[in-house]
Amino acid sequence: MQRLPARYDHVGSFLRPRYLLEAREQKARGEITPAQLREIEDKAIAEIVKFQEDVGLKSITDGEFRRTYFHIDFLEQLGGVKTDIPVTIRKPDGSEELAPPVIRVIDKVRHAKDIQKADFEFLKSQVGAGRTPKVTIPSPTMLHFRGGRAGISKEDYPELDPVFYDDVAQAYGDELRSLYAAGCRYVQMDDTNLAYLCDEKMREAARQRGDDPNELPHRYAKFINKVVAQKPQGMLLAMHLCRGNFKSTFAAAGNYEPVAEALLKEMDIDAYFMEYDDDRSGDFRPLRYLPKGKTVVLGLVTTKFGQLESKDVLKRRIEEAAKYAPMEQLALSPQCGFSSTVHGNNIAVEDQRNKLRLVVETAREMWGDN
Repeated sequence: MQRLPARYDHVGSFLRPRYLLEAREQKARGEITPAQLREIEDKAIAEIVKFQEDVGLKSITDGEFRRTYFHIDFLEQLGGVKTDIPVTIRKPDGSEELAPPVIRVIDKVRHAKDIQKADFEFLKSQVGAGRTPKVTIPSPTMLHFRGGRAGISKEDYPELDPVFYDDVAQAYGDELRSLYAAGCRYVQMDDTNLAYLCDEKMREAARQRGDDPNELPHRYAKFINKVVAQKPQGMLLAMHLCRGNFKSTFAAAGNYEPVAEALLKEMDIDAYFMEYDDDRSGDFRPLRYLPKGKTVVLGLVTTKFGQLESKDVLKRRIEEAAKYAPMEQLALSPQCGFSSTVHGNNIAVEDQRNKLRLVVETAREMWGDN
């Protein structure tokens, strides 16, 4: 198992600066070229790298500044995958929710091109010594969970097991090898689906699609392990569990218990970023399944709202978690990114800075500067 760069980390996305959002709109209207937009993205990424270094982070991302959505921009570049852009819907209580995109497999899944390599190479060129550039990609389970069997071509995949899972794992393996060859040693896969299977309404939706929500976590563990088996030696592979993060809203709630054993014991991931910022995540008892050698990064600091957490409360919660998993196998982070989609959460740039500093300072006081 590979070690995290530090006991403090973050999930990856940051609020886009206004000039970047305006440039994306100009590109959509045909007023600037893709090359001109990329130059503006480069400037914004150089600034967000410095921001992360200034607050003391050891792992550094590009803020997902080249993406509109954390998952679609990657998945639609895989051969055989078609995605439909999600739409914003207004719920009866007046809040907004992102209707899930339709992700369909219409042909054999394959690695048609290097997806993140050029983006990583620019990020790496900006990151200072002693820090680790991190790439975030969506979990491969996204290709199954949203549509289930009906979302995957029966012509190309009459049976899903093993051919579909093997093809997806091969495509992901090719991407990981491409990144490794470019110097990447830290990749985080963002997964909403295992966290959604903690929520009874999501479990019922899975049943309606013909899946058994009790069996799915174990199937997904085997699926992820097919990807892990292709991971280059020396690459840290982490997973972030997310219950939804569109404009400070969430899509699911529930204790990790229904998925904990499959997630922590059966999956061969090095580290897990687990949301624990409020009551909807349940207690820490599921951490009892954590085997030796793996790390759980406790997402105790919310990215949804600007109010700053109490350092003393964070320390008490870390100590509570340590009753179920060894303290040396725990770390601290915000519960999610600050901008999983281009729209961003309802939080200020200065709140981002304050929350990240809180994570770094609290972790250093709990574990030392490592």
